[in-house]
Amino acid sequence: MSDARRTPPPSRGHAASAPAATRSPESADGTPPPSVLAAHRLRLGYAGRTVVDGVDLAVPAGAVTAVVGPNACGKSTLLRGLARLLAPAAGTVTLDGTDIHRMPARALARRLGLLPQQAVAPEGVTVEGLVRLGRYPHQRMLTPWSEADQAAVEEALARTGTDALRDRPVDQLSGGQRQRAWIALALAQDTPLLLLDEPTTFLDLRHQLDVLDLVDELNTEAGRTVVMVLHDLGQAARYADHLVVMCDGRPAAAGPPADVLTAELVEKVFQVECRVVPDPETGTPLVVPRARPGGRGHRAARPR
Repeated sequence: MSDARRTPPPSRGHAASAPAATRSPESADGTPPPSVLAAHRLRLGYAGRTVVDGVDLAVPAGAVTAVVGPNACGKSTLLRGLARLLAPAAGTVTLDGTDIHRMPARALARRLGLLPQQAVAPEGVTVEGLVRLGRYPHQRMLTPWSEADQAAVEEALARTGTDALRDRPVDQLSGGQRQRAWIALALAQDTPLLLLDEPTTFLDLRHQLDVLDLVDELNTEAGRTVVMVLHDLGQAARYADHLVVMCDGRPAAAGPPADVLTAELVEKVFQVECRVVPDPETGTPLVVPRARPGGRGHRAARPR
């Protein structure tokens, strides 16, 4: 993964830029428009406990959407529902108007890829072996492994900087290396719609930025629609075209970061007093928590 890019293109996240959802429905080469993923009165939960309740949500096609919110607000549960890993207690999830629970699994897997939060690799599998699993939805009975399959694997390894790790067992990697291997699998699946649940988990700052730059590249250069769960509000505002702020199982706000991310919203959802200022690098919203009386941050502000 390149070290040269540390901020997204200047247009990313700026209020003056046109949102990705307004892009031309068909490119010059005749490729089809991005798929539209939506939830309708969606209710999700576990063992009779409701976690996501009555959500109506339309994912902007051709854009990067970041889902943010406090712990246990339903972010990952919502993503699991959108990916068909969790059956709804009520409501539906549709892809281009079709209920995803009525679609053949292999057909859905060719259109929607997922990086789950706590993925578990088969015991002893190598990095390349893991990434090759991403080509499974494209395989046909009695059809041999093709040059196109291998090319997709090689590109995914190169994009994620895991090509040097291809022969290493996944269970012997560091947390950050494993995360990048799983991202490579999702890329090899080569779907127009990609769901990422906390893709920067276990990564240091450099590799967090590498992953987010890669997400931006996949969107702007490959036209993929991306939905990702993030914790860092500044990174979400910098890299996303669209924010969904979850609170108590429902969206508290949704829209462009510059419109959504306000001090009032942060205090209401996160119970943190803050200032929201322009990021000096990109102009996107940057959340600066106020120092708490008697706290470390308050004392650090005093002259020494």
